[in-house]
Amino acid sequence: MARTFSDLESFRRSGRAALGKGPAALLVIEDDVELVSTLDHLQGRGFTAIVAFAPPDIALPEHPSEPLRVTADTRRAGAFADAVNAALDIAAPGTWLHYCYNAEYLFYPFAESRSVGELLAFHSEERRSAMLTYVIDLYADGETGVDLGATQLDTTGYYALARNDPKVADGPAERQLDFFGGLRWRFEEHVEPSRRRIDRIGLFRAAPGLRLRPDHTFSEPEYNTYACPWHNNLTAAICSFRAAKALRGNPISRDEVGSFTWSGSAPFDWSSRQLLDLGLIEPGQWV
Repeated sequence: MARTFSDLESFRRSGRAALGKGPAALLVIEDDVELVSTLDHLQGRGFTAIVAFAPPDIALPEHPSEPLRVTADTRRAGAFADAVNAALDIAAPGTWLHYCYNAEYLFYPFAESRSVGELLAFHSEERRSAMLTYVIDLYADGETGVDLGATQLDTTGYYALARNDPKVADGPAERQLDFFGGLRWRFEEHVEPSRRRIDRIGLFRAAPGLRLRPDHTFSEPEYNTYACPWHNNLTAAICSFRAAKALRGNPISRDEVGSFTWSGSAPFDWSSRQLLDLGLIEPGQWV
């Protein structure tokens, strides 16, 4: 049976060995939707360890990946940052980490034939310590908004705006942008402004003093950049049912939002090729 920790503090005290040399996945569980498929996906991508942060009322399924369980209140605001920062407190410097929620799935160029370890080895050779990931909303018309056999995504409607640098008066942050699109854009009246961005630094290396902030950015500005100064770098996508679940689960939006499908929808074929063709992930110099 996989080891369990009763809270974040006990994980901080004695959970370092569970992260190993990485890459390790940090799975923030909010409900019991698609737990098995999420674990299958993380294991299939080649993560050497999975740490699952889950509330007391959620039981982890038996799974070959043997995720480490950390009991935590993952439903309160900012809980994901506390979980990631707990891992940062104990991870060996340089360890690659990935964080996601249940019913979210990491895709990157050539994912069907190359492991996440190969991806991050190349990214490290380019002197990058973090990778921009776009959160691409997945959805299905139905009561829950989730159906792996009838999944759709938006093929258009994505855009970026300059991100202000608080250290520069009315100036943009260097190589940083705020990205928008998907269900959060189409149904923005039901989404808090602070939750409308779809950019997340979903892959990153542990470093002394590094902190994840509640807006999904890191305390080190270079971690928040989409590319290095000299050329484009790899980007990845986290394909996520989280927005669809929220819109279907909230009583107000559930009654007001009809079909998720629109003229920009297309069936998701669960391949990195489709995301590359849509321009939602970037291979950079990796061929």
